[in-house]
Amino acid sequence: MGTQQYILSPREAYIAEQQWRVVKRSVDARQRELRVHLTILTDDKGNPVPKDAPIPLYEPPMFQDVHQAKRSVVIIGAGPAGLFAALTLLEHGIKPIIYERGKEVSERKKDIALLNRNEGLNPESNYCFGEGGAGTFSDGKLFSRSKKRGNMQRVMELFHYFGAPDTVLYEAHAHIGSDKLPGIIKRMRECILEHGGEIHFETCVTSLKEVTGDGLRVTGAPIILAIGHSAHDTYRMLAKEGVKLETKGFAMGVRAEHPQSLINKLMYHSTNVEYVGNASYSLVTQVDGRGVYSFCMCPGGHIVPAGSEAGSCVVNGMSASHRNSPYANSGMVVQINPEDIEGDDPLRGLAFQEQLERMAFEHGGPQAQAPAQRLKDFVEGKASKDLPACSYLPGIVSSRLDEWLPAHIGKRLQQGFRDFDKKYPGFLTNDAVIVGVESRSSSAVRIPRDPETLQSVSTPLLYPCGEGAGYAGGITSSALDGINAALKIAELAR
Repeated sequence: MGTQQYILSPREAYIAEQQWRVVKRSVDARQRELRVHLTILTDDKGNPVPKDAPIPLYEPPMFQDVHQAKRSVVIIGAGPAGLFAALTLLEHGIKPIIYERGKEVSERKKDIALLNRNEGLNPESNYCFGEGGAGTFSDGKLFSRSKKRGNMQRVMELFHYFGAPDTVLYEAHAHIGSDKLPGIIKRMRECILEHGGEIHFETCVTSLKEVTGDGLRVTGAPIILAIGHSAHDTYRMLAKEGVKLETKGFAMGVRAEHPQSLINKLMYHSTNVEYVGNASYSLVTQVDGRGVYSFCMCPGGHIVPAGSEAGSCVVNGMSASHRNSPYANSGMVVQINPEDIEGDDPLRGLAFQEQLERMAFEHGGPQAQAPAQRLKDFVEGKASKDLPACSYLPGIVSSRLDEWLPAHIGKRLQQGFRDFDKKYPGFLTNDAVIVGVESRSSSAVRIPRDPETLQSVSTPLLYPCGEGAGYAGGITSSALDGINAALKIAELAR
């Protein structure tokens, strides 16, 4: 077996993908004419391998029955880190016992529907909390900048095994979509239960000393802590129980939404995206010594209410598998270093996040309605007399974000948008709107762990992992971190 690389027109690439086994694909928009780079699998004679041929080097997982297993591991959180840790434990004959504060994915959908209709927030079941974690209903992008954390391809293979399309195995920026990911998460849960694992939904762990399963205390078992970055109450519990925590850098800002047709024109020099799909972008600049950059860009997507506490307003983005809405949105955030926040409390970053989220709520409308401002008005320091159509279902209200955002965020964002407009003239337009606030782009806390054992430096047998531990930044890196934690536990059990 070998491979052959091709540079094709979008239509030619689309036809090739329907016929041959593709192992890598990326869109090249650097020239006026779009090109697609394809790498196609070839046989020993150099001929393209048909699309329905077996996937090379693909090893289906071998899950063991653990109903009677002598070893068990407690997992706190059923996000990607927790679920992939559980699946890895099954491969090594170890029983996973998962505790998840939110609901299973089907019931979680109902609470999210109420939230989108602005009919109230369930603080335990929302875009942040519940089966599958925050990524389940916030786009489902499978992309990580890190190439040094382990076998990222294995993460993609597991997603594929549970129902993700072939494209996750070869696209440069793979994407499942928030309409497809819940079904994949459900199949993961069914696999865990079928092989003898346990999952306890609507169970919030309020103390590491009181972790129980069906009334039976689990003593001496390792604990994989996979809480996600929005479990602020859990961080405070950990601090109270003596688990070492530290402040880490994070980022906050707003979510910007443009007409997708404009983004297609700016990025692809055309509004015809029939064979390549809606365009995305990745933007970064430096302003006064801090990074300003796009985050979680959602082509053909929607802005969603991502808060988990009453009296706060948080936004995020998502897109379905077809990415076919008329809007393109992205987080636009400013780098915040620990020294930017006064004090020495390791949880001071959380307090800063919460303060900004309360401010956004106060400047928004009833319940989940969010404060918003036309993009050019924000940069020029003007009130928006009206607002453009927006994908944010609970509704937006006009607000002077340029006045109430902290200056070290607002001023940097203003200059950042000017810089982005220099790179893509037309990006800075009043046809775009910014919505506040994007405050949960990453964890403001790190739970220090030993780099070799992956155990907490202060608490033996506690394995912090994923976004909530401060060691990952998305679905795939969190999943891989969960896998690595489970592998370390399996090594100790040999």
